[in-house]
Amino acid sequence: MPHTANNGADSADLQQMAALLTKLTPYDGFFQLQKDYVHVVRASKPASENTHLLARPSICIVPQGAKTVSLTQGGVDFEENESTLVVYSAEVPLNLAITQASVEKPYFCLMIPLDAKKLGSLILKVFPNGVPKAPKLQAVYVGNADANIVKATVRALQLIEQQQHTELLVPLMIEEVLIRLLLSPMGPAIVQIAIADSHAEKVAKAISWLKNNFAQPVKMEELAKLTGMSVSSFHTHFKSITSMSPLQYQKTVRLQQARSLMRSKMMDVSSAAYEVGYASTSQFSREYVRAFGVPPSKDVGRVLASSA
Repeated sequence: MPHTANNGADSADLQQMAALLTKLTPYDGFFQLQKDYVHVVRASKPASENTHLLARPSICIVPQGAKTVSLTQGGVDFEENESTLVVYSAEVPLNLAITQASVEKPYFCLMIPLDAKKLGSLILKVFPNGVPKAPKLQAVYVGNADANIVKATVRALQLIEQQQHTELLVPLMIEEVLIRLLLSPMGPAIVQIAIADSHAEKVAKAISWLKNNFAQPVKMEELAKLTGMSVSSFHTHFKSITSMSPLQYQKTVRLQQARSLMRSKMMDVSSAAYEVGYASTSQFSREYVRAFGVPPSKDVGRVLASSA
């Protein structure tokens, strides 16, 4: 599965990135250092349990600390740390756990969102003779931390720290990052998300529909029609990219949403199950246990106990 970048990042550049992030993120949490361009997660201790969320198309660099990641039901497991560059090309459900973090050396994950329109504007510049044939499309690409991408990201962080002409200059640094990504071995695959009528772009339409209508019944014929593919072709390409079927994807999103409702809004099990589209509370509970390893009532009780 891994796609390896040409050259690994220099440890000094990664240390400089971590130092800049220490200044720019004064406490644990999520930060939008530059809206639409640079987002950061900071944590000062390892996670006590896995986090379940939807990945967003983005480049992820972890200059300090580490986390383990697995695609829900996808059977793909890897670690993100200072030696890796991870690119998410689709919104897929993830299980992740921060494994290395401390007050002295917090965990940082810097994310550069991948916007299809922005990538599309670079296609002719990067591939003037046409996009090379892409390898097998997938939702996650893991490679070595690319030295030039890290250096360009450090320059963007320096501009953000200095707060000088950031609106003008940071986008230029991020454009360099995107160009270098497209020039890397994974570039021909990543750019597919920006090419109209590519399989990746069509699957992205279906993912967007499922994410926004997770509580609604799903008919494969209608989803396939939405993407402009036959049912068999749609099912094949959806599973190839996301590592799960459309119905598995919908179920995972439903369960994650229900978990969020019960944990953040203290919604009871039956109400949460109904809210996300389940007609049977018992079926919801069975699938919840398979997904999270604990019954929903016990899971919520654990959160209440930890906050008491």
